Amino acid sequence: MAVVSAREVQAFRRAVLAWFDRHGRHDLPWQQPASPYRVWVSEVMLQQTQVAVVIPYFQRFMRRFPDVGALAAADQDAVLEHWAGLGYYARARNLHRAARVIVEEHGGRFPDNPEDWQSLPGVGRSTAGAILSLSMGQRHAILDGNVKRVLARYRAIPGWPGQTSVLTTLWELAETLTPTRRCGDYNQAMMDLGATLCTRARPACSLCPLGAHCQARARGTPTAYPEPKPARALPRRETRMLLLESDQGVLLHRRPPSGIWGGLWSLPECSPEDDLAWHCRRALGLGLIETDVWQPFRHTFSHYHLHITPVHARVEVLGGGVMEPADTLWYNSGTSLGKGVAAPVRRLLERWQA
Repeated sequence: MAVVSAREVQAFRRAVLAWFDRHGRHDLPWQQPASPYRVWVSEVMLQQTQVAVVIPYFQRFMRRFPDVGALAAADQDAVLEHWAGLGYYARARNLHRAARVIVEEHGGRFPDNPEDWQSLPGVGRSTAGAILSLSMGQRHAILDGNVKRVLARYRAIPGWPGQTSVLTTLWELAETLTPTRRCGDYNQAMMDLGATLCTRARPACSLCPLGAHCQARARGTPTAYPEPKPARALPRRETRMLLLESDQGVLLHRRPPSGIWGGLWSLPECSPEDDLAWHCRRALGLGLIETDVWQPFRHTFSHYHLHITPVHARVEVLGGGVMEPADTLWYNSGTSLGKGVAAPVRRLLERWQA
């Protein structure tokens, strides 16, 4: 990274903070008040997710879990229920685990240093810096997706930020530019700039306080920075989701704690190649009566496409009953589910209810 002069550093900071005072976001829910708990929850929710999407989830989450003690005392089902729809469910599981660590090992007191924050599940360097600067006023640089984009364009830094060398350069620049005074305002301003002006597709360069000195703009290619992740075709996987209906309702089971939709309640699945009657009998202790295949659809994860064929089937419970009853339940449409359910599963259940 080319050396940034002290004069340029001061001008950069002044421009960012002056813009924030006039145009920054000052009324986000986690800013009222900006406590460590509220900032922490918001930062985790905002990973991979836009502010407008997060706000209603954050508000509902705070009503149910107003402090770290309430979150730590809750069971995982309740936490996942209030996360359902946000995706990337490992974030919710890590948040819950970290809350218990804070209560059990820190006496409910929030860490006041980045090392202790980063020792918690799901908290990395940038998240720890955001929590400490936004809620405690400490000087720490941050480097979320928005800030990476602003800095990569400002200095026309080539390469994909996922590469170690590019990430190192961006962190060096972030550390150099971050001020000691008003660090929380500065970090919020940098996130706001990336979210509202220095956007991925159509940056509003003419309105940007850094536009006059932005190297990417001077080259006429702001959207060329940062470079995207090298493209690769997402693999395709196929499954059948089974809406197995008896007189007791539709069968749900809890997924394993790790992996896709970890810990959420879902519909049983089986491979398209498996014999459905055999699978229901052998794996679930159910006898198949009649089936109806619904329209297939696709659900895309970050690393593959899942093609889902829903099958609605009437079943009867055989002599041994449903296997592993602790991780299964019959959901009746007349009762509230009260469980964390993945978005495509919830849509199928709503169709079944209708």
